[in-house]
Amino acid sequence: MPDRTAPLPAYNYLVDLNGPRDPSKLLGGFSDVSGLVTEIHISEYRDGNEAEAHVRKIPGSHKVGDVTLKRGVVDSSDLWDWITATRTTGVDAQRDVVITMLDESGKPIQQWKLRNVVPMKYTGPTLAGKGGADVAMEELVLSAEGYEISPAS
Repeated sequence: MPDRTAPLPAYNYLVDLNGPRDPSKLLGGFSDVSGLVTEIHISEYRDGNEAEAHVRKIPGSHKVGDVTLKRGVVDSSDLWDWITATRTTGVDAQRDVVITMLDESGKPIQQWKLRNVVPMKYTGPTLAGKGGADVAMEELVLSAEGYEISPAS
């Protein structure tokens, strides 16, 4: 990767929900992943006896944005099972979720590891009898306590 000068394409990635699933049953890919955000709170402080009239900026706590996953509806109950577990067992349903970006040849390049994740919102598909070829999409919003970015191994 150090020799690469062109940015990576945004369409080549994998999402691992680290959940129980039947390996012979197709899970379905996510068409969109958004919200990979971290934010550090900055406190401004100025001593009363500072010689120069300026504030010091002190980094404090950080927070992680909510990550949204979208996919076409497939014959899979994995997301709903996780939501049910979160509703019934609370923090015991937390998982780590790994999003891996791949280069054009399919080689893993970079990972976002979301820690202590639970689903916080599910939106089912919009169904319409207009006879079009639109794909039924579902959306899952994940709440993570933290995440790390690292080169893929």
